[in-house]
Amino acid sequence: MTSVRWSISLRDADSDAVLLEENADEVLKTASIGKILLLFRIAELLERGDLTPDEPLTRTPDDAVADSGIWQYLGVDALSVGDLCELVGMTSDNLATNVLLRRVGLAGVASSAARRGMTVTALHDRVRDVRGPQHPATLSTGSAAELAGLMAALHRGVRAGDTVSGHVYGWLGKGMDLSQVASGWGLDPLAHLGENLGLSVVNKTGTDSGVRAEIGLLTTPSRTVAYAVLANWDDDAEPQARHDVLARQRELGLSVAGAARW
Repeated sequence: MTSVRWSISLRDADSDAVLLEENADEVLKTASIGKILLLFRIAELLERGDLTPDEPLTRTPDDAVADSGIWQYLGVDALSVGDLCELVGMTSDNLATNVLLRRVGLAGVASSAARRGMTVTALHDRVRDVRGPQHPATLSTGSAAELAGLMAALHRGVRAGDTVSGHVYGWLGKGMDLSQVASGWGLDPLAHLGENLGLSVVNKTGTDSGVRAEIGLLTTPSRTVAYAVLANWDDDAEPQARHDVLARQRELGLSVAGAARW
């Protein structure tokens, strides 16, 4: 798979010690992974009292977008900030993302990301059905090193009782996409809160043409491993690469599970 560009980082979430890395500093497209930066921003605003979880936000025609998420199929036009964050965490809801982003702004997301040490990892834009030359080239970008570090810091923040980390962890813990790195762990994608089969997973995925990416935390009774596995390729030239990428992500997931049980 020489045509696939990989950026991979696995680390002990408590010590931040690197367990495995491959081109960890390479910056790749990460699709919906960047939505985690939006969730961090909202959690900060909730903590400061500049936003309340029950504030209603109304969708508009300009927010409309297809693909991931369920709000586009529902009849209700307004949902609370808290409910919208749940939708982003659970289903990477594109419409909910756009409405939340309109409320808090890209600049605020960028400043929050910078405070968390993100120098190459960023959310560049709202979600769009069609991306023209006048728009940012991709929704988000990042490196495995920064993203695995972000997840490790999230784990440590939760353990320390940090409220911001607790919000983000709670939203991501209900994520339903276990199709990539987590695909070999045997968990129920619709119900895996808490420990299941001796494992607990909190993750965020990103999927687009020529992009598969997953970041997360896998916890066992022995250890928590923070991971980021990012892959980019030319989907038009090599559509078969998608299957190869998913197969390798599954293998890497088994490596993550093995390291977590160490």
